[in-house]
Amino acid sequence: MSAHVTISPSEAADRLAIRELVEAYAHCADRRDAKGQMSLFTEDTHFVVYMNAKDPAPSMELHSRESLAPVFSDLNKYDATTHFIGQSTIFTLTADRATGEAYCLAHHVSVEGGKRRLMVASLRYLDKFVKVDGVWLFAERLLYVDWLEERGMS
Repeated sequence: MSAHVTISPSEAADRLAIRELVEAYAHCADRRDAKGQMSLFTEDTHFVVYMNAKDPAPSMELHSRESLAPVFSDLNKYDATTHFIGQSTIFTLTADRATGEAYCLAHHVSVEGGKRRLMVASLRYLDKFVKVDGVWLFAERLLYVDWLEERGMS
């Protein structure tokens, strides 16, 4: 277990704001608020998806806030989603930049032909954050899918 160190109130506030940013991303996803989700990113954001975390080639790579719209709107195909945020670690933190990693279990419910199905994905995000006008935003978000499970629901 790591030793606890004293941090300044400013650092504590930044760490909390970054955690709330990560949680806001999941909240917007589950509420189908694509515009709200997009607002969490810088204009020139870098967003990369690795549908197979073991494959070094990305499945998708985007280079702007506006290019995120169809990705986030794609969640509308699900009847319901729930994203559980697990551990979230800040690796580096300065006054206006940070890096970190967050784990998420994403649950996606679909209905086809009257049958419900559940897809659960274990996700990891490697993030670069930037503080713009006092607000923390995602400057880069790398999404890794570690595993998927699909099953029928009753």
